[in-house]
Amino acid sequence: MLKLSKLAFATMLGATTSASYASDIEAMQAQLNQLQQQMQQLQLQLQEAQQKSQQQAQKQQQLDTQIAKQQQVEQKDTAADSQVTKKPQGIRVGGAVRTNFSHTSYDDGNKNRGGDFDFDIFRVNFSGDVGDVTLNAEIRFFDYMTAVKYAYAAYDFADDWQVQAGITKVPFGNWPYNSHNYFFGTTYYIGLEDDHDLGVLFKRKIADNWQLDLGFFKNDELGGVDGYVDDRSDRYSYDVVGFRNADEGIYADPASKGEDGTSLGNPIGEYNTFSGRYGYHFEHDSGTTELGVSALAGGLHDGVDRAGDYHAWAVHLNSTIGAWNLQLQHGEYQYDIDNVNRMAVGAYGFYDSIAAEATMTNANIAYSVPVEWGPVTNLQFYNDYGIIYDKSDNSADTWMNVTGVSVAAGGLFTYFDYVFAKNQPFVGGSVAGDSDETERRFNINVGYYF
Repeated sequence: MLKLSKLAFATMLGATTSASYASDIEAMQAQLNQLQQQMQQLQLQLQEAQQKSQQQAQKQQQLDTQIAKQQQVEQKDTAADSQVTKKPQGIRVGGAVRTNFSHTSYDDGNKNRGGDFDFDIFRVNFSGDVGDVTLNAEIRFFDYMTAVKYAYAAYDFADDWQVQAGITKVPFGNWPYNSHNYFFGTTYYIGLEDDHDLGVLFKRKIADNWQLDLGFFKNDELGGVDGYVDDRSDRYSYDVVGFRNADEGIYADPASKGEDGTSLGNPIGEYNTFSGRYGYHFEHDSGTTELGVSALAGGLHDGVDRAGDYHAWAVHLNSTIGAWNLQLQHGEYQYDIDNVNRMAVGAYGFYDSIAAEATMTNANIAYSVPVEWGPVTNLQFYNDYGIIYDKSDNSADTWMNVTGVSVAAGGLFTYFDYVFAKNQPFVGGSVAGDSDETERRFNINVGYYF
């Protein structure tokens, strides 16, 4: 009985233990399953974290790339700005040597020799920047004289404005020249084309389709009526240097004196001249056109007192249409001195005379052709016509017609001109002449520019 009880007790204990073990296994299995689920969640979170990290890294890389590109652009812009704003410093030297052949109708010796070949000029140009100031000058050496064409300092004091001081160009008429040929136009010989005087010039560059030049010139480039020069005709551009008496020669020196020291002429000089030029530019099919108006006014001084005054005006057009260029100009000038109808002018070592008052008209046309003929790169064919009429001294009209071609070939620039003219300087006449003869001149001017 006791043995049976023990056996029953053992059997119950084993059953209890087995049930306990089974319960523990089930609990452990549940915990394991829970741990596996947590591990899966952790893996998912880790994967999400890695994805976010990779996305952030990619965004940072893209941002770094954009910053690097922006820095490169800014560096390039800075370098470009530096190149634009930083001008090369120092003075550059250039120039030209020119020779001239002419065959004329008015010089028998020239005709008998079959024309003459002469030295024309040697010129030296200086240009450059010292700090913010630009310097420009040109001096010309002839067989018979030396002349400074221009010499001035320039400063850009605003985006569209520049001031020039020194011997600078008087703003008037078609710019830069009222002509295409070697001889300029008829306006040059009365001091209204490519004239340079001592003063201050304010230039507004082309902006919003218009430009403006305003100048004040104290006197001509040789110091006016009492300038310290030996010969007031030793100059590049024409200026008034005196007025003529009724019996005075056309080519006389107005400062000449008689044997007793008395003055035979009447020297005067320009002073306190104001000059302005306005141009409106507009574009059209195949080109651009400038319409402009110019005016100037100043005084005339005899060395002691004011002798009179003078003024001039002109309207002008300069139009480029494809390969064509058209220039038109019309105006008047007047030197107002009591009982005087003829003035003395000087340039190129010679004195000449002009009417104290007259009307002037010019019409020029040119056609440019780019070519590839060895060193020859461009031809410009032209016909320039000018006339001065309605003169106060009742002299005959002055007119000149130049038909020709200019040839550009590397450093060489050559004019071939055939000139017909009446009462025209350098073509057998004078602006104050009364000749009925039409003179002719065939001219070749060869220049080497460096």
